[in-house]
Amino acid sequence: MPTVSDTERLTLRHFAHVDADFIVRLLNEPSFIRHIADKQVRTREEAVRYLDRGPMASYRTHGFGLNLVQLKGEGTPIGMCGLVKRDELERPDLGYAFLPEFCGQGYAFEAATAVLEHGMIAHALESVLAVTLPDNARSNRLLRALGFRARGSVWLYGARNNLYEYRR
Repeated sequence: MPTVSDTERLTLRHFAHVDADFIVRLLNEPSFIRHIADKQVRTREEAVRYLDRGPMASYRTHGFGLNLVQLKGEGTPIGMCGLVKRDELERPDLGYAFLPEFCGQGYAFEAATAVLEHGMIAHALESVLAVTLPDNARSNRLLRALGFRARGSVWLYGARNNLYEYRR
């Protein structure tokens, strides 16, 4: 499982099938379902399919994707963060989700900063997009803190989302 980045407190690495139980837990958190989507991943087998068709397919196709975020040293998985290339958006966008008990501690900012620094250089990206629901105050605040600028809104997955852009 290739490591994408190490920060002071975190290791970001590619997902593998061994992460299926964590994926079931993360994707079924009420905050994930409310602010991102209900991916209908309820079993380990469904999580393996999600990983195969999502992050792992993205690594093969684009060279990037969502990564497992774990605490450095102990290896506890706490979330995911990475670049995603959605058909609905013209450029890759930053995606992230963390277990509730690890929110509000700066982990998302730390992981996203590492993803942007590594991803933009490694993949020669001039800009990265991000989308979030207008009422997701924490995510909107994070994107602004990372240096994203509001670019309007976009209809995505049945809801109007704020659209942001980050330029290096």
